[in-house]
Amino acid sequence: MFKLLNDKLANKLLWLLQLFIGVGAIFGGIGLLIHPDGSFLQIPIELLANSPFTSYLIPGIVLFLINGLGSVFGALASFKKNSYSGIMAICLGIFLLLWIILQVYWLGGFHWLHGLYFALGIVEIYLGVIIIQGKRK
Repeated sequence: MFKLLNDKLANKLLWLLQLFIGVGAIFGGIGLLIHPDGSFLQIPIELLANSPFTSYLIPGIVLFLINGLGSVFGALASFKKNSYSGIMAICLGIFLLLWIILQVYWLGGFHWLHGLYFALGIVEIYLGVIIIQGKRK
């Protein structure tokens, strides 16, 4: 596979990316957990009309645990060059893509942040693949 980055740079970019995603998701998740009506983050509850949720509580829990804590643990694994960091990145990236797809579908609209985080999910998967390939050498 053609790669633009060496393993060392890919690893550094990965833990920075995961830390960025994780910290943002932790704060967003806490905001939704504290105010499941979305008022803290100024997200109208009416956006959930076509979703399986009546409040932002469950999405807040998922955001906090998987995209938040999961990404922070992924960043730690990447920083320490743990042997599972590549597969963790791929799994977290796939989850992020699915998270964004479901948001756009259920909320019935597209915000520029959806595009940004979708792109970050693709980059996370790509970096995970580079790291896995580097460990096979």
